[in-house]
Amino acid sequence: MANNILPFKGALPSIDPSVFLAPTATVIGDVEIGAESNIWFGCLVRGDMNIIRIGKRVNIQDLTVVHVDSQKYGTFIGDSVTIGHSAVIHACTLEDRSFVGMQACVMDGAVVETGAMVAAGALVPPGKRVLAGQLWAGTPARYVRDCGDQENQMIDRVPPEYWEMAQEYLKIGIGVVGKN
Repeated sequence: MANNILPFKGALPSIDPSVFLAPTATVIGDVEIGAESNIWFGCLVRGDMNIIRIGKRVNIQDLTVVHVDSQKYGTFIGDSVTIGHSAVIHACTLEDRSFVGMQACVMDGAVVETGAMVAAGALVPPGKRVLAGQLWAGTPARYVRDCGDQENQMIDRVPPEYWEMAQEYLKIGIGVVGKN
């Protein structure tokens, strides 16, 4: 077991063998990470007080924190989700093909539906629902408009780009492939 994959209270992360985990990313506790996901430098995925479930082809960029609520909410991230640098994902749900921009924060009980985008720096307050295909921005985050071609192209383009980059890092010996 890599020294950045840590058990907590008897729960050991379950990480698909294809996952790229940067050497300074840490995964703790009751966490499951699906195939072809990539967790970049300085990320913390901490399933110590509740569960974290991360789907396939998820891209969690540098310095992001993924955590949970001890009383009510785990964190659930669907397939083909992008989370930008330095985001905070706390006890919420990010559905398939959603996109959370750099330094955005999605709080307890919030849901970002399929194909929705949260802009860089936005704060999605507890319990809010970003509807499918919508772009939200601001603090607190509010509906701006429906996602257009540019946003939809970004939602589709970024996960495979980061997967390719992860493979390049592994080729030169940087990072570890996940282990069950």
